[in-house]
Amino acid sequence: MVLQPPSPPSISPREMNLLRIAASMAWCDGELSAEEASVMIERLSAVFEHSPEKQEPIKVELQSYLDQNIPLDELVPKLKTQEEKELVLRLGYEVIRASARSPEEEVVNDDETLAYNRLKQLLALPSDVMTQIENEVEANRPPSEALFDALARQLGAFSQ
Repeated sequence: MVLQPPSPPSISPREMNLLRIAASMAWCDGELSAEEASVMIERLSAVFEHSPEKQEPIKVELQSYLDQNIPLDELVPKLKTQEEKELVLRLGYEVIRASARSPEEEVVNDDETLAYNRLKQLLALPSDVMTQIENEVEANRPPSEALFDALARQLGAFSQ
C-alpha cells in the first residue's frame, strides 16, 4: 500500500498564518463556539475562494485550521512584514473586543487581556503604532454581529 502525502493547503501559507492567529485570539478564553467558527468559515471561504462551487472544500479545510489552537508563540514569528504585524494586531484587538459570552461578563475578559498583551509583546511594534491601531479599531468598531464581515474584508484586502 502506497501512502499519499496530504495535498497542499488551498490557501497560501501567509493567509493560513493570519487565519490561525485570529483563531488563536478567539480561542484565548478557552472556547471557540460553533457559531463563531461557522461565521468565520462562511466569510473567509468567500475571501479565499471567489467561486461558490469551489468554496465547500475550502470550508472543510478552514474548519480543520480553526480546530487547531496553536500558541501565538509559534505563529507570530512567522510574520515577515510590518504590514502583517499591524494587520494581526488589528484583527487580534477586534476579536477580543467582539463580545462577551454572557450579558454579565465584561466585553474583554482576563484571559483575552492576557492573550492580547502577549500578542503585543510578540509583535514588538512601536507603542505609538499599537495605540493608533487600537484607537482606529475603537473609532470604527462594527457591531459585534458584523465582526466577522470586517475580518473577512480586511483579510481580503490584505490578500490582494
